[in-house]
Amino acid sequence: MHRDLPGRLACASVTDAPSLPVARPASPYPSGVQHELRHGTQHAVVAEVSASLRVYTVDGTDVVLPFDAEALAPAFSGAVLAPWPNRLADGEYTWEGTAYEVPITEHDRRTALHGLVAHARFTPVPQERTEASVTLAHDLVPTPGYPWALRTEVTYALDDDGLRVRVATTNLAASTAPYGVGVHPWLSPGPGGVDACTLRVDATRHVTVDERLLPTGTEEPVGQFALHEPLALRGVALDDAWVGVEHDESGLSRAVLTRSDGRTTELWADRTARAWQVCTGDGIPGIERRGVAVEPMSCIADALRTGDDLVHLAPGETHALIWGLTLR
Repeated sequence: MHRDLPGRLACASVTDAPSLPVARPASPYPSGVQHELRHGTQHAVVAEVSASLRVYTVDGTDVVLPFDAEALAPAFSGAVLAPWPNRLADGEYTWEGTAYEVPITEHDRRTALHGLVAHARFTPVPQERTEASVTLAHDLVPTPGYPWALRTEVTYALDDDGLRVRVATTNLAASTAPYGVGVHPWLSPGPGGVDACTLRVDATRHVTVDERLLPTGTEEPVGQFALHEPLALRGVALDDAWVGVEHDESGLSRAVLTRSDGRTTELWADRTARAWQVCTGDGIPGIERRGVAVEPMSCIADALRTGDDLVHLAPGETHALIWGLTLR
């Protein structure tokens, strides 16, 4: 038997209940919701997690090393790396007189690797969606280790020249934030594999490192580090950075991978890319030398500690890294 409750209806119908927003169901894939782009014979798939480039093909040919939507992205495949790329020693840094500590994510080397958004979900910006383009955004929550609110918007767009990507981060906090950014595409080597490729990078200084792959200085590149001219990759193992980046009259720097099928993949970046990282994937689970990571970065490893090329992102300021891919 019903009894009336003071100030309330004894029996309210379901239709009388207040309307609540319906949450979007989570994607069953580890890489999240998939966003497909098409333009002519080009096809790209951008994943929700890290706004990562999961697939990019031209004429059915892989430009980047694809990974399955059902799998965890191997070795930061296609990921956005922010608010720092590469390694941060001991997960510790000091900014404007205050010491901060972020979680160690690479335990064998005791470093914090590739920032805070490489496993975060990015949501689409609906008004900027077309058949050939998508913009995904992520709002970084301030934490004790990195107490700045940042909004990162990543736009992928296909056109007649290939794929163009803009990674733009705005500081929403009330104080200046230390910031760096990079991206992590694994380029497909084509049917002959990495050993059948040559690679050229528009950079003139090789970054020397210690046993933890943390920078110790720079040197004139010789031997397997001399990438200023096309270098045959047969038997060459790299996980190295280069600075002294050179730009052409249009303000772009380039890395060019020539494949065994005679095609070339050109990865270009604008002047905000102050360094290039190259990794041949030797011994890396899920990659095992099946592709070549070519990573334009605004700074090299440990920049939060050293300050080298570190961006001082003022309140309300936006920093944008623009890069792209062309298969010829």
